[in-house]
Amino acid sequence: MKGNYEDSTFQSRSITDLFKQKEPVKMCAPMVRYSKLAFRTLVRRYDCDLTFTPMIMADSFVKSTKARDNEFTTNREDRPLIVQFAAKHARDLADAAEVVRPYADGVDLNCGCPQRWATCDGYGAHLIKQPELVRDMVRQTWARTGSEDFTTSIKIRIHRNLRDTVDLCQKAESAGVSWIAVHCRTVHDRTEPANHDAVKLIKESVGIPVIANGDIKSLTDVHRVCEQTGVDGVMAARGILENPAMYAGHTVTPIDCVQQWVDISVSLGTQFQYFHHHLINMMEKVLTRAERRVFNVITSTAGVMDYLEENYGIRCSSETPGTDSLLINGKLTES
Repeated sequence: MKGNYEDSTFQSRSITDLFKQKEPVKMCAPMVRYSKLAFRTLVRRYDCDLTFTPMIMADSFVKSTKARDNEFTTNREDRPLIVQFAAKHARDLADAAEVVRPYADGVDLNCGCPQRWATCDGYGAHLIKQPELVRDMVRQTWARTGSEDFTTSIKIRIHRNLRDTVDLCQKAESAGVSWIAVHCRTVHDRTEPANHDAVKLIKESVGIPVIANGDIKSLTDVHRVCEQTGVDGVMAARGILENPAMYAGHTVTPIDCVQQWVDISVSLGTQFQYFHHHLINMMEKVLTRAERRVFNVITSTAGVMDYLEENYGIRCSSETPGTDSLLINGKLTES
């Protein structure tokens, strides 16, 4: 990544301090196609404390300028931020961490993606079967970039035998992992309820912060899971897609949140498909079934804006503060 910047350009936000100051820490999960800059900007306005990029392939990110252009965009307001990587070699993860270190507050190793392509190629959830490799990847990355101001974390799924999960977490802790996020399902689980007893056991077995992921869909869920498990924070994916304001206590997406999304998306030049899909998720419980049939098949930004203005009085504001400076491949540009 190219570009020389003063230290103040992208000021780090200590995740270590965040765990000390916030109880619990509320996170937006890394989501393929969804947890990009525009959505991260939105959820930060509704009490989300920490956000992740979508999963990025570490090896291609290091080798390819095109990959960096496509996969990593941020700005000065996008902090604290964790960049999540898929990797199966320690050097790839450590190299990628060095690239993003000036622009983020930590890196996370994906050890939970259950997709077949990932597990067959040795990425994602395949890694929970290789605790020694995970330990080596954490150790080398921490040695290269780790500090109080830049964390190295892992996001895992659980094993059917929870003793194996505890062993993995303890090995990662011994290597210097800063904290662990636990998706409380196995690789084979899909719609089964999240096993929050598993994350409680993990929390009791390690001395570092542990985050619960799975079935977090409201602020009530946040408090319930934290009380039941003793975890240091929670992470939401589907819940926060449906309601980006959930951490602020809203039970459904408020219209003000939709307005904010429109303003942010236009300011950042968001692609229509991404812009529209987020709105489909946000408004699922706002629209009636008949209204969804109409809204979900709109094919242009202009069509969406006409619908929102006609039915909800939503129109794009002329100014949206805090979204002007973009970092693309290490070059600061004005949007």
